[in-house]
Amino acid sequence: MNVAILGGGQLGRMLALAGYPLGLRFRFLDPNPDSPAGHLAPLVVAPYNDPDALAELAAGADVVTYEFENVPASVADTLGGSAPVFPPHAALEIAQDRLSEKQTFQALGIPAAPFAAVDSLADLEKAVGTIGLPAVLKTRRLGYDGKGQFVLREDADVARAWDALGGVPLILEGFVAFERELSILAVRGRKGEVAFYPLVENHHRDGILRVSIAPAPDTDPRLQERAEHIARRVLERLDYVGGLAIELFQLGDELLANEMAPRVHNSGHWTIEGAETSQFENHLRAVCGLPLGSTAPRGWSAMLNIIGTLPPSDAVLEVPDAHLHLYGKAERPGRKIGHVTVRTDDPETLRDRLEMLTPLVLG
Repeated sequence: MNVAILGGGQLGRMLALAGYPLGLRFRFLDPNPDSPAGHLAPLVVAPYNDPDALAELAAGADVVTYEFENVPASVADTLGGSAPVFPPHAALEIAQDRLSEKQTFQALGIPAAPFAAVDSLADLEKAVGTIGLPAVLKTRRLGYDGKGQFVLREDADVARAWDALGGVPLILEGFVAFERELSILAVRGRKGEVAFYPLVENHHRDGILRVSIAPAPDTDPRLQERAEHIARRVLERLDYVGGLAIELFQLGDELLANEMAPRVHNSGHWTIEGAETSQFENHLRAVCGLPLGSTAPRGWSAMLNIIGTLPPSDAVLEVPDAHLHLYGKAERPGRKIGHVTVRTDDPETLRDRLEMLTPLVLG
């Protein structure tokens, strides 16, 4: 089966690595000629909306998917004339706009922070009056890894935030004093079958995910049920096919939805070694119409992102139970260039391994 993928970053690379044992073949489209996925499969180098490139990508494809949700939604719609596109066009459109995302959560009865659309300084002032401070002003589109955001803590921040971000559609969200950040990873097949991975605990610094721990420590089964209920509502409303991640804030026994990603997700990298079936293989199984694999964890796992600078490989690999994944990307401040996963049979050993890896990987 031939799989065409929009985006050729590290997520596409890991999709190809998971798909080759299944006998799948891949072709990628990405504007970057040195995209990580291009090291493993044919790469069409062109803008995402180039009609000739789209025709080349879709030629002979049995299914189209994407590893990057900021491709133009119209592109997915165009490719749908050549082959099935999963996840569906609606999921892509919603995830590209934070306002649509929050409105979708609201329509589905999924708890989220209070929010308001902001298109002018007057809108911002009105939204602050309604939502209160602190609050977070965000661009509605294209922001990721902490980019396109401004935290407002006092009245003087209103004008500063507008000066920093104004001129594009914005959304103001109430600041959530959460206990911890979690994510739920789900997958839904073509026949509507659904599977969930255990909740993941995520730790960010400077707006970038640094560490994920799975299963999330000290998690009541009822919290897992709430997270699955949230994800299931989205999956079923959108008639979703493929892998989905929803980022969550925990406040006591409650969960607030923060963002959704209609694709494989950074907080699911631990599944490569730490689950019976990785998120990458399960995404491919889903979009290709194959039976889903078990999402059961294989013990306790953690993932550490390598940001900006590569650690010494020999030192990382000397740590027992550690697995190094490098993306073939040049070093650059703030750039995700690899990750390390560690899987153990008990949480105490996992803590020990993290203590060894943290200074090597995170500095």
